Amino acid sequence: MSRTAGVEVAPVNVSEPGGGTGDRVRPRYLRTKSIEQSIQDTEEPEHTLTRSLSVLDLTVFGVGVIIGTGIFVLTGSVAKEQAGPATALSFVAAGIACALAALCYAEFASTVPVAGSAYTFSYASLGELPAWIIGWDLVLEFALACAVVSVGWAGYIRSLLDNAGWQLPDALSGPEAAHGFSFDLLAFLLVLVITAILVFGMKLSARVTSAVVAIKVIVVLLVIIAGAFFIHPENYHPFVPEAQGSVSGSGLKAPLIQLMFGYEPTTFGLQGIFTGAAVVFFAFIGFDIVATAAEETRNPQRDMPRGILGSLLICTVLYVAVSIVVTGMQKYTKLSVDAPLADAFKATGHPFYAGLISFGAAVGLTTVSMILLLGQSRVFFAMSRDGLLPRVFSRVHPRYGTPYRSTIVLGVVIAVVAGFTSISELAALVNIGTLFAFVVVALGVIILRRTRPDLPRAFRTPWVPVLPILSVAASLWLMLNLPAETWVRFGVWMVIGLLVYVLYGRRHSRVSAAGTRTE
Repeated sequence: MSRTAGVEVAPVNVSEPGGGTGDRVRPRYLRTKSIEQSIQDTEEPEHTLTRSLSVLDLTVFGVGVIIGTGIFVLTGSVAKEQAGPATALSFVAAGIACALAALCYAEFASTVPVAGSAYTFSYASLGELPAWIIGWDLVLEFALACAVVSVGWAGYIRSLLDNAGWQLPDALSGPEAAHGFSFDLLAFLLVLVITAILVFGMKLSARVTSAVVAIKVIVVLLVIIAGAFFIHPENYHPFVPEAQGSVSGSGLKAPLIQLMFGYEPTTFGLQGIFTGAAVVFFAFIGFDIVATAAEETRNPQRDMPRGILGSLLICTVLYVAVSIVVTGMQKYTKLSVDAPLADAFKATGHPFYAGLISFGAAVGLTTVSMILLLGQSRVFFAMSRDGLLPRVFSRVHPRYGTPYRSTIVLGVVIAVVAGFTSISELAALVNIGTLFAFVVVALGVIILRRTRPDLPRAFRTPWVPVLPILSVAASLWLMLNLPAETWVRFGVWMVIGLLVYVLYGRRHSRVSAAGTRTE
């Protein structure tokens, strides 16, 4: 019997979770991987990550990836277009939906302290094919989000350079700045730099993230405190503006719920608050990435729940505070969409704070990109270690203890994508991918409570199965409010993933191979 991160691990065959024989009657593609075997796999010398993270590191990672452009942009755009001053309630609603999912993630991450997040949790509860689907989904989600954020970071840096009188040639400023050939050099270089930081070790990554997050949070707090002195109470009236027409599009641009049921979300009013919640949800994406670092946490049973829930609570409070400040400084009908917070300060005659906001956004997006790449490389690493992707990508560096091969390959691919592609229109794919993961994790909590009631759980999701069911319902509601074209693109990616699984993953799966040998 071995012991890993305070968890006793008994040798149990991968095809028989909990030591039972239930998986012998399952189809190969629905075989589950036992918790015990998942933890045992973390002890393989060439596939073992270094445990160096504390609860503070995890909380900083969570805050670092959650707080990005959303706090500077979405707060104003949603106020002007969907909810008015009640945008604060939209953030609360989205925060509650995320909290339901966070409670489910906290139980899984403390019970299964293994890299891979929702992929690993799905393998333990739903089976191999569902795990592959969610892993493939997360690979797209994190890659796309990292590329989008890197392009956004490059835009802020170019703006700061322009203010200083320096300009990059259009050909090196990205597709949106030039016709014909163009390459976003800044976005490309950012991804390469953060790739190198991640290869050199998690502790170095944590130190860089801590320093940058400290700067980012200080900037946000200064903006909140300074903005509070420029609030005009009359701007809050009416707090919940009267409902005004529809926000629906037509064809594939329309929300899926409209095409299915004829329901048309409205702007403003009570429905506008929840329509806004579906939009600001993008600003909360990231807390789930904390779970991907479970295998590199010194005391995951204690620290994972604290890191996940703590970072979400901190960011929700900051989001609500910023939304209250920005709608109090300037009437919601006059807010700009592109840079509402910065323009609100300009409107009050304080352009210094507008520059401070741009600086905070540029600094902050550095950590967002890095932690997104961290999350993707860990999911990729876990899938590779299970044989669903080539095992060569799950080798860890002999000195730094990081999955350097998968990190370098993914980093170079994302850098090229960020350099050549304008992909802002694909950002909704990040939302649907995250929500899909939330649904799977919530269902997994219910299933694992029934199939493995014997597992020691350092943190238990309260009110099971009611709370996970509410989490599923909230996530599905937000998914239905996304455009139909997002669902089509998501479906295409899933079909590609199924083909990869059939042609490679199913044949090389270590779980299926072990199950075949025991039959």
